[in-house]
Amino acid sequence: MNQLEQLKQLTTVVADTGDFQSIQAYTPRDATTNPSLILKAVQKAEYQPLLEQAVRARPDASTGDIIDHLLIAFGVEILKIIPGRVSTEVDARLSFDTEGTVAKGRALIALYEQAGIARERVLIKIAATWEGIRAAEILERDGIRCNMTLLFSLGQAIACAEAGAQLISPFVGRIYDWYKKSTGIDYAGAEDPGVQSVKRIYNYYRKFGYKTEVMGASFRNTSQILELAGCDLLTISPDLLQKLADTDAPFVVRKLGSDTASGAGMVKMTLDEKAFRFMLNEDQMATEKLAEGIRAFCADSGKLKQMIAALR
Repeated sequence: MNQLEQLKQLTTVVADTGDFQSIQAYTPRDATTNPSLILKAVQKAEYQPLLEQAVRARPDASTGDIIDHLLIAFGVEILKIIPGRVSTEVDARLSFDTEGTVAKGRALIALYEQAGIARERVLIKIAATWEGIRAAEILERDGIRCNMTLLFSLGQAIACAEAGAQLISPFVGRIYDWYKKSTGIDYAGAEDPGVQSVKRIYNYYRKFGYKTEVMGASFRNTSQILELAGCDLLTISPDLLQKLADTDAPFVVRKLGSDTASGAGMVKMTLDEKAFRFMLNEDQMATEKLAEGIRAFCADSGKLKQMIAALR
């Protein structure tokens, strides 16, 4: 078996793309999208009709509403291909707006249900800010499952688990980027700070019995992926899925698992708002990457709005 096939025996593989052809090629169980991936997809000729249809069908709608319908259109098509769940992201401008995020999450689920999609097949992606985590807590009580994104620290992961979030997406590659730039070291294997962060979160969840799923995300190379074999889920871009599919060796070895999780020295923490904000503030990397990620998603949403305006 190639490495992708081996990995699928240990971990749920998720496709990190809005490209239907890539999803069909690698047969993942789930798929994740975000504003950047949707923007990338609609710039391709084969996906232009989805954008044009979203605009034509709602001549009097706001650009924000059209983007919501576009996201749902992509999600519905993806769910025709995969057996599992699709992640759809709320507007990053709502990252510090609990009420706005709750309203948007409910609206997106309502659109999916109008399209005949059960809410169990959808994860609403929300930035792991304090306000976003509180929104997820409310949505989860409504039976709306949440994927907490832009997650860079143990403190964020703990708060998400305590809020009952379905899933978190710690960003391996962006953590690696920050430390590489900061130290000049090109980390590899188990020494990679992004890999270490996910392992720490995974072990913490297992030690204290949290049910929130851990899905490693934002990979830069296959070494990072293979170091997290056994994690609940891993969401992987098409280029890295292809590299795994093209490689037979070395054999993929389980690195994470409930029976091998080590929580030695870990103390359970309960974070109120003040403790959460202070813990995040003390982590320079997480603070910078969270802010940077929100800005980037806002910028790409803005570019989508420009494309929509040009078609009206």
